[in-house]
Amino acid sequence: MESWDVLLYDTTLRDGTQGEQINFSAEEKLRIAQRLDEMGFHYIEGGWPGSNPKDVRFFELAKGVSFRNSRLAAFGSTRKPHTDAGLCHNIATLLEAQTPVVTIFGKTWDLHLSEILNVSLDENLAMIRDSVSYLKLKGKEVIFDAEHFFDGYKNNPEYARDVIDAALSAGADVVVLCDTNGGTLPHEIGAIIGEVSSSVSPHLLGIHAHNDCGLAVANSLAAVVGGVKMAHGTINGYGERCGNADLISLVANLQLKMNKKCLPESSIRQLTNFSHYVSDVANIPPLNSRPFVGRSAFAHKGGVHVNAISKNPAAYEHIAPVLIGNHQRVLVSDLSGKSNIEYKAKELGIDLSRHVSASRNIVKKIKVMEDQGYQFDAADGSLSVLMKKATGEFREPFVLESFQVINAKTGENPPVSQATIKIKVGGEVELTAAEGNGPVNALDNALRKALTKFYPQINEMHLVDFKVRILEGSEGTAAKVRVLLDSRDEHEIWSTVGVSTNIIEASWQALVDSIQYKLSKDRVNKNGGE
Repeated sequence: MESWDVLLYDTTLRDGTQGEQINFSAEEKLRIAQRLDEMGFHYIEGGWPGSNPKDVRFFELAKGVSFRNSRLAAFGSTRKPHTDAGLCHNIATLLEAQTPVVTIFGKTWDLHLSEILNVSLDENLAMIRDSVSYLKLKGKEVIFDAEHFFDGYKNNPEYARDVIDAALSAGADVVVLCDTNGGTLPHEIGAIIGEVSSSVSPHLLGIHAHNDCGLAVANSLAAVVGGVKMAHGTINGYGERCGNADLISLVANLQLKMNKKCLPESSIRQLTNFSHYVSDVANIPPLNSRPFVGRSAFAHKGGVHVNAISKNPAAYEHIAPVLIGNHQRVLVSDLSGKSNIEYKAKELGIDLSRHVSASRNIVKKIKVMEDQGYQFDAADGSLSVLMKKATGEFREPFVLESFQVINAKTGENPPVSQATIKIKVGGEVELTAAEGNGPVNALDNALRKALTKFYPQINEMHLVDFKVRILEGSEGTAAKVRVLLDSRDEHEIWSTVGVSTNIIEASWQALVDSIQYKLSKDRVNKNGGE
């Protein structure tokens, strides 16, 4: 069996689901568990059996799955006060899950015993000892979560130690020190673990950190530096209140920064993909600024930065993004210099070498347009069209003669939009009309209808998103608006932008750019170059 420096315990399926807007079906939980197993996470906490029908169903489904790399854990509480462990419903439901591992939590902070549960300190210790020893008799690997450990230790260190001793003396395999309120600082974590380790081997300890101070990953790393063997967390940091330690960032830091082996190398290269997978199942958009795996994690906007990374990426990147399955991006905006333009042109397949002043002219154009409200770091499609126009390599596929959009509403019936458009392609004029469920949709339908005769490949593309933002509210309804459109075909997704005081005009600009990008791209692919 391979030796690991840190054992990873995932609680996405239990603690993670306590976060707002996080809700997995039993089947979705099983799919995530199987992916966690494929990635090589050592422990997967499936839920609290008996607390709800969904978790009961999950554990029933899991009985039919063979986990190759992970050990499945059922989570629950110690026995109830003044109750025999063998007769306690809480313990019985944990055993019914038939998992090789059982994780139970017990109170460490005396405040909870005196003011919340009204249980004596001695009875709490008995609850821990009885529950752990009974589960060990049943052949389970037992992990004990010492809830509110750090707050309890600060308030009454002697009793917090008694809790650890009670669990270990009863046979607990690991005692996990929990920063349940997420209010402990990294230097406090390190100091307290150092004190505890004077009498308990840190290899018998774990860390479970919440993110209420934004320090869950830092606190977990501090605990590992202190020698703990097990680290708890959730994928993408999902969890109650501000979430848990993000296992994605934690693993990347442990393995790539601290040389602590915790997952196979092949899994480290899948971290970005896996983070996005869990986001998709949770129906939560991936956070662009998420460390290591976010879309913006290795995105460069400032001209000085781009100039530097074109010579040596290490100048502004703390690791090579490919190590965790991410990639470098260069953004273009009013902060850009020639380096950004030249890098981006190469990325978009545009040759600027034949145009001596093209880079400088494009920079000037972008700065002026961004001052007017355009946003090119979010609209690669419009940027590509602008660059090709600046180099003289762009051929207009059509010319607008006129368009008209009419919105009509009768009584309680839904409004109807109709667009009429007249364009010229070469020497031929095309006049057509179409309806839509809104003015932009009608305009899009009419434009496509007019162009399909000349460019049938337009049928391959469609709009997938439409965003409108008011740029300056001081003008009221006459304020400028920015429209961002996302379009796709079978090969890629691209974004385009339009800006105007008229939402229809801004939408038209973005629509035209989207179609021009598609047709220009297809010409390059067909002809091998403009």
